[in-house]
Amino acid sequence: MLVDTQPSQRLVSLFTKQPCWMIEPLAAEMDYSTPSVRRFLSRTGYYSSFTHNGKWYTLHSIPRFSRDGLWFYRDIGFSRAVSLTNTLIELTSHSPAGMTAEMLGEKLRCRCHTILVQLCRIGKLQREKAGRSNIYLAANPHIAAGQRRAMALKDLPPVPLPAEIAVLVLVAFIRNPQASFKQLAKTLSTTQNITVDVVQIERFFDLHGLKKTTYTAAHKPCRY
Repeated sequence: MLVDTQPSQRLVSLFTKQPCWMIEPLAAEMDYSTPSVRRFLSRTGYYSSFTHNGKWYTLHSIPRFSRDGLWFYRDIGFSRAVSLTNTLIELTSHSPAGMTAEMLGEKLRCRCHTILVQLCRIGKLQREKAGRSNIYLAANPHIAAGQRRAMALKDLPPVPLPAEIAVLVLVAFIRNPQASFKQLAKTLSTTQNITVDVVQIERFFDLHGLKKTTYTAAHKPCRY
């Protein structure tokens, strides 16, 4: 039993000193073959990076993922969805009004236009022209329909929130500053029986300079 547990203990110790490793230096440090180290990683549980062609590894216990399911160590990106393709699908499908390649690239810190085009071709995402930009939408037709409605609402003149509802939005936000606009709308619906559109909340935060605060809470400091 001792022989079996020692490599895993050594592995964890090395990741305590350095949170991300490439497989060859890790194998050299442990003085084991690369296949053996891969087995140790599988037993312990690991993530491989969605950047750098998946060449970096970290243990399951290390990342502190953002609300988007992303964690970066320097320029190395890891995702709860693991691969870049799965991450693009997840982020796009959960976006209220779809996302452009530029928005996704900024969030993921890597270029992803080519992969987005491929995902559209195989039916994993949808794409729609909006002005000079392509907006990527969820493959699920019901989710995509909601995203298209949100896109249309963004093009309409702003409809201000009534003062009494604006106060309730602020109270909900103060109680849960990590909440997304969608979560704030759901909270009002559940606790106050009030229906508020996500876009209305977003515009309200824009108007009062609060949008940056919510986004800052959501962000913390490409495998093909």
